[in-house]
Amino acid sequence: MVSFSHTDAGTHEAAWQAAGLAALGELPLDPGELAGMTFVLLAAHPDDETLGAGGLLARLQAAGAAAEVLLCTAGEASHPDSPTTTPEQLAAVRLEEFGRAMSVLGPAGGWQFLELADGRLAEHRADIARHVQEAIGRYRGPAERLVIVAPFRSDGHPDHDTLGAVAAELAQAGGHGLLEYPIWYWLWATPEHPEWRRWVRLPLGTAEQRAKQGALRAHASQLEPLSERPGDEVLLADHFLAHFERPFEVFSWLPPASGALGARDAEGIFDALHRGADDPWGYDVSWYEQRKRALTLGALPEQNYDAGLEVGCSIGTLSAELAGRCGRLLAVDASGTAVARAAQRLAPFAGAEARQLTVPQQWPDGGFDLIVVSEVGYYLAPSELDGLFTRIAGSLAPGGTLLLCHWRHPISGWELDGDAVHVQARNRLGWPTAGLYRERDFVLETFLAPELLNEPELLNEA
Repeated sequence: MVSFSHTDAGTHEAAWQAAGLAALGELPLDPGELAGMTFVLLAAHPDDETLGAGGLLARLQAAGAAAEVLLCTAGEASHPDSPTTTPEQLAAVRLEEFGRAMSVLGPAGGWQFLELADGRLAEHRADIARHVQEAIGRYRGPAERLVIVAPFRSDGHPDHDTLGAVAAELAQAGGHGLLEYPIWYWLWATPEHPEWRRWVRLPLGTAEQRAKQGALRAHASQLEPLSERPGDEVLLADHFLAHFERPFEVFSWLPPASGALGARDAEGIFDALHRGADDPWGYDVSWYEQRKRALTLGALPEQNYDAGLEVGCSIGTLSAELAGRCGRLLAVDASGTAVARAAQRLAPFAGAEARQLTVPQQWPDGGFDLIVVSEVGYYLAPSELDGLFTRIAGSLAPGGTLLLCHWRHPISGWELDGDAVHVQARNRLGWPTAGLYRERDFVLETFLAPELLNEPELLNEA
């Protein structure tokens, strides 16, 4: 859990803009289809719905989409040291403000107050799940036409994190789409955090921006001091509100289960991503990426390898360093645009080559004594990941090194996360782990192929 205060200066909006926030891909929801969809939006406190998804709600109202808002608490704990306003009085004020905001945003299904305690949603997970399931139960269409909208499950506020986690569980269980909106993330996080680069934008028209700002002004108790006395200060400062004056909203997007993505989808998505930016993941400038790359290279048990294979090379930042330790290196990626840039980086190395391949359907000939799979496994469907490990087992020399490194948080649009990828590797291959490093954001693990390996012998084979 991150630690922050609403009084922190935090990350300036200019830093997010300079990092390329406005270049994120757009939310893949066809405006013409919205009228046939249903949205259940969850808010932990009054104003969450407006800050994180006010533009979306305005879009849904204009499109005639079914939308219902579930407000969990009255936000009575926003000014715990107020000398003028009791929590009960503040609850009444904030509920009235919320009602005014809803009249601006106009969700077709109206809104419901769940009457839970501000700051204590973790104690009411079952109650939240029940209310959401009841809202879902009022919907009679296909599961994939319903989308749950909730705070980002790693937003940093305990109520937001709880609500996001419950929403994610219910979306996965029901096969529904999931949109997560960050709020406090924009304050405490920095562009060095990599998860936002996988998120999507919802561009807002002039009317949608106007509706969002009109709804936000309804939450006067958060925008203006309750009084001039200490404890009644403004809660949402101007530098924080600047994150919500953008002409777009940002979401983590997980499509419904029937629309789960895999290797072929990744090929098109990431080729478009690389065409839009020279370095979409910030490999060259991000300290997170530089540090992770150094740890990856340091985790290799051998100083040099005869033949290396890097699966998912992107623009070749890691490839160039691997090439210095391999007699031969083949770097592959599904994106032709990325491979072209990787080839430029590898040009100084006589034994290195970059090639466009979509694994595991396509696979290079020959054997390798080093295979590196970094930030790739969760972009495959589980069956495809299983196929990847089969390919690896057939290509890695006895005693060779397999290195896996993956982000540990949910990946929007795909079924797996990093920990699940590594668990599947251990279960499927059954190879000894030579080294394991795990921290909050990523897991790094090396495996050694058995010394006497005449043919692939995977676990669980019939």
